[in-house]
Amino acid sequence: MGAEAAEQPHGAAVVADGFGLKGPRGWAFRKVSFRAEPGALVAIEGPSGSGRTCLLLALTGRMKATEGHAEVGGVGLPRKLGAVRRFSALGQVPGVSELDPAFTVAEHLRERALLQRRFDGSFRAFLRRPAERAAEARARIDEAVAASGLDLAALPKGERTSVRDLERLEALRLSIALALIGRPRLLGLDDTDLKLSDADRAEVWALLRSVAAAGTTVLAVCAEAPADARRITTVTDETTAEQDEPAEQDEAVEPDEAVKPEQAVKPEPEPEPKPEPEPEATKPAAESTPATTTEDVTQHDTKEGAADALAETGRA
Repeated sequence: MGAEAAEQPHGAAVVADGFGLKGPRGWAFRKVSFRAEPGALVAIEGPSGSGRTCLLLALTGRMKATEGHAEVGGVGLPRKLGAVRRFSALGQVPGVSELDPAFTVAEHLRERALLQRRFDGSFRAFLRRPAERAAEARARIDEAVAASGLDLAALPKGERTSVRDLERLEALRLSIALALIGRPRLLGLDDTDLKLSDADRAEVWALLRSVAAAGTTVLAVCAEAPADARRITTVTDETTAEQDEPAEQDEAVEPDEAVKPEQAVKPEPEPEPKPEPEPEATKPAAESTPATTTEDVTQHDTKEGAADALAETGRA
């Protein structure tokens, strides 16, 4: 009974205080402070390039923050990244944990179950009979598929359907199922509402609410958070500046340059100079030297702010 209770998913509390990450190209995010209870649904929203994905990866132990601190399940960040990775899992995160389009749904599920048993199983589990280990893996797969709402029978070819043939919503459900096979305490998900209709978006949020209600804390990156979610908004310094004074910067003109078109005086044409006689010994014209330009080396943030700060990735 005690062993079964220990395996049940229980959410990890998340606390951040002045959390920030700076990479070679500037700040991905900074001054993030919030508190979320175990089993909470936390929506990380903000404009593109404001560091939403970097914040998600930092809170799940995949990126190392450079400012402030956070605690996930009582484990301190950024010092103990590995400890947080052991009880957290990622759904879809482009460039980090993506589905293989050539794999079928069944191949993805079996592979994840094997990896889970290989890297996260106890030594005692290896002493079990192969039939017992296979039954346990099948039970984990069925549990995760049911929790994700993925209907295998409704797919075009059942569980033999390739990922490339899945609809956007079904691929999202599959990525959540793969993450839940490990029964994590913390689930991270990127681009939750990207390219989804209003009806599909409502289904996704209903699914994430059910996952959180079952005991797993959920961090979901989105463009627009639902009203009942714990909302964390990320903004860049550039975005803030544009919101503070967009018009003044665009319309500002120096006094000496504020000349109306009708006041401008056209310069009189200069008389053409008379050609001078060429000397007897003339040298060939020098080859023209191409004009050199100065490269603009100002560094800007990328879409999600700091791909250079990736500490450890993998299929999650």
